[in-house]
Amino acid sequence: MPRLTIAAAATAAALVFGTLAATTAQAASIATGDSRSVSQPAVPSVCQTLTANLATSNEQFSSSNEASPPDTSRIQNALNACKGTNKAVELTNSGSNNAFLSAPLTVPSGVYLVINAGTTLYATRVASQYQSSSSDTCGAISSSDNGCNPFIKVSGANSGIEGIRNSSGSQGTIDGRGGQSIWSTSTTWWQLATTAGNENKKQNNPRLIVFSGANNATLYNINLVNAAFFHVTYKSGNGFTAWGVRIKTPATARNTDGIDPDASSNVTVENSYIQDGDDGIAIKGGSGATSNVTIANNHFYGTHGISIGSETNDGVSNILVKNNTVQGTDSSGNVSTLNSGLRIKSYPSKGGTVSTVTYINTCESGIAHLIELNPRYSSSSSTSNIPEFTNIIVDGLKSQNSASGATSIIEGYNSSHITGLTLQYVSLDSSSYTAQYAAISTYSSSLNPSSGTGVTLTKLSSPVTSGSVPSCSFPSFPSL
Repeated sequence: MPRLTIAAAATAAALVFGTLAATTAQAASIATGDSRSVSQPAVPSVCQTLTANLATSNEQFSSSNEASPPDTSRIQNALNACKGTNKAVELTNSGSNNAFLSAPLTVPSGVYLVINAGTTLYATRVASQYQSSSSDTCGAISSSDNGCNPFIKVSGANSGIEGIRNSSGSQGTIDGRGGQSIWSTSTTWWQLATTAGNENKKQNNPRLIVFSGANNATLYNINLVNAAFFHVTYKSGNGFTAWGVRIKTPATARNTDGIDPDASSNVTVENSYIQDGDDGIAIKGGSGATSNVTIANNHFYGTHGISIGSETNDGVSNILVKNNTVQGTDSSGNVSTLNSGLRIKSYPSKGGTVSTVTYINTCESGIAHLIELNPRYSSSSSTSNIPEFTNIIVDGLKSQNSASGATSIIEGYNSSHITGLTLQYVSLDSSSYTAQYAAISTYSSSLNPSSGTGVTLTKLSSPVTSGSVPSCSFPSFPSL
């Protein structure tokens, strides 16, 4: 990994903080991300094909089908029968029949669930069918949110969920129906989430897809829409590729994160379009360390940004974020409810070290928090896991049409936990900021934070690496 020492930054910091700050103003090391050589996935050969027997144009089905989803057993039986073949169970339409309706499913090792273009797999609206072993009740509000199993759990290695993209650009779809009422109630999953937030409690809503312990897993050319809770969690695995994914859920739908890697290594999210009501990406280290992650060539709409945290207690490291665009509104014009661009967030009861994070060539439009490094994201009386952000590099960042009052937040927790940040080739249309306990180095940057408790600024005579301010264009969210 290339390493360049910024001696001037260490010297300047030492004048203010003494020996402690001299060690904090670290050498700048560029993140390398996923250690695998990642290329575009391919759809595997077919083990079994299942043909749709249902049709819908409004996400609704007959009462009998809603109460007892008719496709659960045949999809699960096919997945089980094809286990270990490294082949696909393909769901496909037949004439006007374009829909499958199912209760929760498990994708075992060595098999892929593949959905053909023009075909949609719909999640059940019956909360009890997601019920976990927790004492929390799925479909209810509580102090915790463990009541629901996910709609799809991917539980083994060499497995995944993929779509088939046709010549017009359409691809298969999984619909969580978060905007539809929970069966036998008048409340939607999203309304339940909003009520929980208003009451400072948690909603027991099902995640759409959870990869758990699934090494060498793939999510490819698939539409994920209207999740009731998080769209994708990848946890406790080594080797995950998400490519060509289109996540489309309104910016107003609370807690509908896009893709969240946690306690994992060697993850790539590439060439994807992500629109949701929370973080577009949230890289976590809450139940194990996360490292070697690449987020490249993606487009975000109305999200809470490209995020790390808030759980970082086991550490997050070697994160490469490259060639992404972030827009503050979704495709329907809804403004993000927490409008951030590049974001690292944590707090003392969930904090740990976030290190070697490099953002290269990021374009922002309509964003309020352009850069946010926030170790006090949530209130906490604990001091057992204080966050520390080190070796953070922003190399090529441009913002335009920023939201009124747009600003950047660059903070460390205290004089013993100083945020180390390098800014180069940064062109922001708002240079407003708040800063504290930060050792900042800049080169060719319109943002030069120099004031605030415990803040040092060093202007570099040369860049850490060669680069430039990106030239920005912002694509529309593609048709599904």
